[in-house]
Formats: sequence, structure tokens, C-alpha cells
Amino acid sequence: MTSAIMHSIPPIPHKTRKGWGTQSSVCIGRIARLDPLSQPVFTDPVLSANAVPSQPSRLYSVPTSHRRPASLPTQSLSKTPSRSPGLDTLRSIAILAVMRFHLGWVMPGTLQGVQRFGWTGVDLFFVLSGFLIGSQLFKAHAEGAPILWPFYRRRLFRILPAYLVVVALYFAWPTWREFGPTAPLWQFLTFTENLLYDASWNHSFSHVWSLCIEEQFYLVLPLMVLALARKPSYRKTILVLVGFVSVGIAIRTWVLVHQLLPLGPDEAGADYMEHIYYPTYSRMDGLLAGVALALVKTFRPAWWSALSRRGHATFIAGVALVAVAFWLFHDRWSFKTGSAAWGTVLGFPLLSLGLALVVASAVSQNGWLRLKIPGAGLLASLAYSLYLTHKAAAHLAHTYLPQWTPGSTPGTFLVVAASCLGVAALLHYGVERPFMALRDRPKTATEPEESMRLDPAHNEVAPMLKSL
Repeated sequence: MTSAIMHSIPPIPHKTRKGWGTQSSVCIGRIARLDPLSQPVFTDPVLSANAVPSQPSRLYSVPTSHRRPASLPTQSLSKTPSRSPGLDTLRSIAILAVMRFHLGWVMPGTLQGVQRFGWTGVDLFFVLSGFLIGSQLFKAHAEGAPILWPFYRRRLFRILPAYLVVVALYFAWPTWREFGPTAPLWQFLTFTENLLYDASWNHSFSHVWSLCIEEQFYLVLPLMVLALARKPSYRKTILVLVGFVSVGIAIRTWVLVHQLLPLGPDEAGADYMEHIYYPTYSRMDGLLAGVALALVKTFRPAWWSALSRRGHATFIAGVALVAVAFWLFHDRWSFKTGSAAWGTVLGFPLLSLGLALVVASAVSQNGWLRLKIPGAGLLASLAYSLYLTHKAAAHLAHTYLPQWTPGSTPGTFLVVAASCLGVAALLHYGVERPFMALRDRPKTATEPEESMRLDPAHNEVAPMLKSL
């Protein structure tokens, strides 16, 4: 992808909108040029590896009498900014971890050891999603643009086409199913499968639970942003975030004490999946951590600048917290006693906080994750299609090529990997890309979708936003 090309546009009135207890400047391009008598000239630290605020990057209130028209640069709509290597790397790690967890039967013995924590790839997806989509939503709101329909429109074009194709395959072609039965069609169409999951039997497409959580969360998030913005308050926003995390902790504690402890191991395992692991109300920690990171980036630029200058330290701190969470989850099915019980109650928010710091390091000025890894961009682009189809693709390979997929051998691994990538590529290039192109058709600058597409921190984040 080519770098963004900046162009001047005719002067427009400088507008401000209160957000998160402060003043958020309208910033459609790389730099918001504010009145030098009242405001520092601020450059988002994510924008460039060398971009540092010329003064402490605090956004002050600008008296109406001091505001004046400003000529703001903007990016060319015909060019796509370069991708963020750090975010591509993390998204690739997330999808590989999930596939490793679900497809353990195809892995050679030398790779079996990493399967235990592969499920945490979903939590990394949650944090990435909360950060990227939260950044998109908050920037559009801070710029004064309508957010409800543009936001929901982007989600509909991004999620539904590929998803509905896969749902149709599960119900129209029984061979596609990795297991025999499936949940009822209406649960998939309403994204409620995770709330009604029956863990007493395995069923096909069960991994859609995480997509259900995201869609339920993003159905409510824009409404919450509008509600909180009526009387913006830093403390109120913090209380809402902490409140949701506390509700999850309370629910998991109650389920552990009153439902899991009295049950035997087999029954407790099914109950754990149904009432702790899959439901939205106990698994929002990753999304909330990503949204909190997006709030800091958008409304607390001084904090974000300080975080961005400490990429190595942020990464080390994040990895340390993830390691503690892994220790709590080291024997996840012994969740009723000892450290595993603490993992059940506190492990998810601790894991999410650590992953949020890793994500912050990935878009920092000097983080190790900024190193571009060959193939990471492709995997990141295919991640959604891979997530939807990897179980079915592996099943088809084993069904139609049994002589090439005898068990956990290097040959089986290569055949299944090629099958997963091939099916995902067909879905991505045949369905995802055309609908995203339709969604992102060039609009005039006065249309609401414009502000949803332009992110001031576009050099690092906007390319990932376009893939969401």
C-alpha cells in the first residue's frame, strides 16, 4: 500500500466538541493547527515515529472569540496509507494461536506444547478490535460527525457478507460441518449463539461465540458514547469502564461459588463454558481494555504521547502481566481451587490489561513489534476469513484427502494449512474485498461517511480500520 498523500483544502471553520471531560479538536489531517495564543500545536504521536508535541500535549478550552478559520490538510481519498507492521503482527499471532488451539490434531508433536494457551488469541482479537474500532468511533464523534448510521453501516458491510456465506455453507452443505449438528439457524442470524450455547455436546461453528460478543458489544457502544457525551466527564467514563469490569468479576465469582463448586468435574466443565467462558457479560474485558486504550489515544494525547515514547517498557510490562495471567490459567480446568480459581475470577481482566499494553507498544514510536515481518500483512488481511472457515477447511481436507492427512505429521500440517489459507483467500477476495470496496466508495467531503474514514492517526491505525 502506498503512503498517504496530504492535500490542502479550502479553509473551514475550526470546531470543537467536548469529549471525555476535555476539548477535542477537529483534526481531519495530520496536524490540528490551533490558535497559538490558546493552544499548542499538537501532532498525534502515532502519526509519525518522530512526531512529538511541541508543548505538553494538553488540549485546552478555546474561547469562542479566539477561534478562527484554519486551513487543515487532509489525506487523498484515492490513496491508502501504509499498514501498521505492529498491528499486523499481533493480528497474525492472534489468528495463528486460535487455529493452533482448534486444530491440535494436525500439529506435529514439536508444536503441541503451545496449544494450551491458544485460546488467548481470541482475547488479543478483542483488545485489537476494541482499540481500532473505538479509535474510529471516538474520532468521528470528536469531529462532530454523525456516528450511528455510518458506524453501523461499516459494521454491516464488514461483517455480514462473509459471515452469511459461511452460515449458508453450514446449513446447505452438511459435509462442510466439522461436527454433525449445529445450533439453530436463528441463533446465528441474531448473533446470540454464545448466550444459548449447550456445552453438553459439540456442535459445528461453535467458535462463532466470539463474533457474537463483538457484535452485541458494538451494537451498544455507539449509544453509550452518545449518552456519555451529553455531559462529558472523565470520572464518569472511568466509572463506567471500571463498572463493567467489576460486573464481570462479580458474575464469575458468583458462578464459581454457587454453581461450579457444588458440581463434579464433568458437569463443572460444561457449566464453566456456558456461564463464564462464552457469555458476553463475563467476557467483555478485552473489548473494554481496547476501548480504554482508544479513549486515551483520542482524548488524552499527553498520556498517549508518554506511552508512545516508551514502547519497550510498555511491551515488557504487558508481557509480564500476560505471563502472570498464563500462570493463573496454567491448569484452566482446575478452576475451582488454588490459583486457577483466581484465574477464573481475575485472570481475564489481567490478561486483557497485559494485551492492551502490548498493543500500545505495537503502535509506539520505538516498540519491538514495529519490525515488519514477511507474511504478517497477508495473514492479518485474511484473519477474519480464516477465523470463520479454518475448522471447516481442515475438516474438508481430512475428509477428501485422508491419505495425505493421516495424523499429527508435518505432511498433515502442510496440507491442512494450505487448505485453510486457500478457503480463506477465496472468501476474502471473493466476498470480503468486494463488499469493503462497495462500502468505501469515494464520497463527497460533506457526506457523513467521510469522517468515519479519515482518522488523524492514519499512518498507523487507519489501514487497519479499513479492514475492520
